[in-house]
Amino acid sequence: MQRVLVTGGCGFIGSAIVDQLADLGVDVVVLDSLAADVHPHRPDYLRSDVRYITAEVQDPEAWRQALGGVDAVCHQAAKVGLGLDFGDVRNYVDDNDVGTAAGLWTMHQQGFEGRLVVASSMVVYGEGRYRCAEHGIVRPGARLISELDGGNYEPPCPVCGASLSWDLVDEDAPTDPRNVYAATKLHQEHLCAAYGREHAVAVTAFRYHNVYGPRMPRDTPYAGVASIFRSALERGDAPLVFEDGGQMRDFVHVADVARANVAALLTDSPYDGPLNVASGSPHTVGDLAEALCDATPGAPRPVIAGGYRLGDVRHVVASPQRLDDALGVTAQIGFAEGMAQFVTAPLR
Repeated sequence: MQRVLVTGGCGFIGSAIVDQLADLGVDVVVLDSLAADVHPHRPDYLRSDVRYITAEVQDPEAWRQALGGVDAVCHQAAKVGLGLDFGDVRNYVDDNDVGTAAGLWTMHQQGFEGRLVVASSMVVYGEGRYRCAEHGIVRPGARLISELDGGNYEPPCPVCGASLSWDLVDEDAPTDPRNVYAATKLHQEHLCAAYGREHAVAVTAFRYHNVYGPRMPRDTPYAGVASIFRSALERGDAPLVFEDGGQMRDFVHVADVARANVAALLTDSPYDGPLNVASGSPHTVGDLAEALCDATPGAPRPVIAGGYRLGDVRHVVASPQRLDDALGVTAQIGFAEGMAQFVTAPLR
């Protein structure tokens, strides 16, 4: 029987991976801090057939206990979301960079040679892929506060200033993290890749797009937009949509994300490198709000609030083709079906 360590296995995505692995008969070990700001109470969905180690991922001793007899590591533990402001920088670096370094150091000390799957994010790309009618593929710079304040949300062509159209990002696109969280996710990728090269270990870095589904955290600065809109509807409030609602994203169900992880962990031919995890069916943030309102009886309609969050990007939409080619995984839960389920899904 295979044994897999899942860090952050009590969380939103991690627990979905644990469920799928355990249901397949895999021996699962979970390392999770059960931090009070994330889990005020011990989750009721934790399993009796899984071994849970409650400790901080920054602690090498916790990793040493968790790694015993492990064939593969699925590293999901991280502080997620955009955060409040730059004052979050130490917390993000402690959880994401230092926690990952502690794990890799311990694996190095123990001579771990299994496979490694790490949770990354589409935020490592910064703005997505853009095309100018005259200059082809271009890379716009960060959006200016003066433009955002004026309600000008679309990044212009950096050559001629003309309007751009978005295009699909693939894994070969340059990385350009534009907030603290994004910087730490890219550093996690780099640290894990360095370990893989030195130890001849396959490292799959999953660049998640906008994941939603049961057990999402609710009402925190780090919650995803789907959870924020869903929580507003539960209160009887209209979802407040930043900018003009035209931000293009890919919303992918957590069950599909978990399937990708399970495939990477159990396949006979592990994939080495980054992979986008997306549905392949992009929608705007406004579409998301409308779909959730449509699926909620008596719900008020979304309100386009304007404004913005500094560090957000305008459009980032990926091609999931390489995931299908490498692991045979495609999204199974469509946008309409997923949103209809999500309005009554239990949140954390």
